[in-house]
Amino acid sequence: MAAAVTNIFAGLSLVLDRMAECRDHQAWVAEQAGRGEARYLLLDPSGDSYLLPETDGLRWVDETERRELFPDVPTSLLGVAQERPHFLLALDESHPLESLEARLAARRIGLREAGLRLPAAEAGLFAYAKGLAHWQRETRFCGSCGAPLERVAAGHRMRCTRPACARLHFPRTDAAIIAIVEHEGACLLGRQASWPRGRWSALAGFVEPGESLEDAVRREVAEEAGVRVGAVHYHSSQPWPLPASLMVGFLAEAVDPAIRLRDGELEDARWFTPGQIVEGLREGTFATPTRLSVSYQLLAHWLRERAGLELDALTTAPR
Repeated sequence: MAAAVTNIFAGLSLVLDRMAECRDHQAWVAEQAGRGEARYLLLDPSGDSYLLPETDGLRWVDETERRELFPDVPTSLLGVAQERPHFLLALDESHPLESLEARLAARRIGLREAGLRLPAAEAGLFAYAKGLAHWQRETRFCGSCGAPLERVAAGHRMRCTRPACARLHFPRTDAAIIAIVEHEGACLLGRQASWPRGRWSALAGFVEPGESLEDAVRREVAEEAGVRVGAVHYHSSQPWPLPASLMVGFLAEAVDPAIRLRDGELEDARWFTPGQIVEGLREGTFATPTRLSVSYQLLAHWLRERAGLELDALTTAPR
């Protein structure tokens, strides 16, 4: 069984109660929004948030600032953490972002940078808010009848405004798999032509309709690298709101290790032993996946289990 691991953006349930059972109680939500302890996570139209200038922390907006600066911006409930209600404020293009940075004495920060800089709870809240805001922006008309939608349930559902339809629309997440494949003491890694020189990663892809996660691993690895996979074991998962995915990580075993690049998505795919990875890191010819991704954790787990090596130590060791 894989060791328990908390990926970046994951583990938010340890600190936040999403209060899903209260989202339909408008009076309760309004009461929480009006509390002095309430705070608001601000997102611009591109999905960036705001960072305090001299610390690695988000620049939260309080209720007084919300009423002054954003009185007409709809709010969405994120949940309650440490007895404080947390909300999302998603801005549109009508707000002057440059003057807003000066007004808040903060700079904008993207989710990828935030995931590597912010405390785990704030990074998770940022990811949660960005995923919800993306769904709200993209879900404006009813997929059944085409009528406009209205936001309900504190921002977590959309309802068709045509009375004869009144269909409810719920936030969606696109499932994707990512897997470290092993064969006789080596792991399979691939790279895309657009990646930085020397970077390799576990293979990944989206789950198709009517497909289990395990079957998605087998299909994607076969499609991208031509390698046939047998046993597949769950490792961990990671919310990936870039823009709306859930990455589900696996450890898999190859039954036919022959590499046959097929669909052109990968520039190259290779089998790496722990020794080759260590040598490549030392010589600067091998670069790991970004620490932001579950792919890094999959590689770290494999090296630890197969060779007793700690990837964090290897990547920080002097060359």
